[in-house]
This record gives sequence, structure tokens and C-alpha cells, in this order.
Amino acid sequence: MFYFWIMDREILIDLVTKTMPFGKYKGKLLCDIPEHYLVWMHRKGFPEGKLGMWLNTLYEIRLNGLEEILLDLKKIK
Repeated sequence: MFYFWIMDREILIDLVTKTMPFGKYKGKLLCDIPEHYLVWMHRKGFPEGKLGMWLNTLYEIRLNGLEEILLDLKKIK
């Protein structure tokens, strides 16, 4: 649980509670979006605003093998 406090807690909570508003994964929790989609979005460019920030954060979490953070939060929520 060490990494949890390094990142902005609110962003991490958003990743396990907010859903994707459009596209193939519309309605899915952001934390449940597959890695291949995040890689594609990273190459294409994340959308502006909070959604882009959330997706970029999720991409970085997956890239660095920190998914445990999200699994712990999903259990709490």
C-alpha cells in the first residue's frame, strides 16, 4: 500500500469509480480498460481534460506494474 500515498488519492479513487464515457469500452470502469487500449490511446494521444489525465495515469500505473494499487482500492470501494 506504500505507492497509494505517492499519487494523488482522489485520482486513484476516480480510476476505480469512474466509467469510460465513449467508444468500445463505454460504461466500463476506467481501471478495467485493457492495457492494449491504453497503449493505443497513448500513441494516438489521450483526450484533453480529466479523462485524459485519468487514462494517462492508468497507462503509467500499468506500464510500471503498479496494478496492485487499483486492486486494493477496488476492494475498499
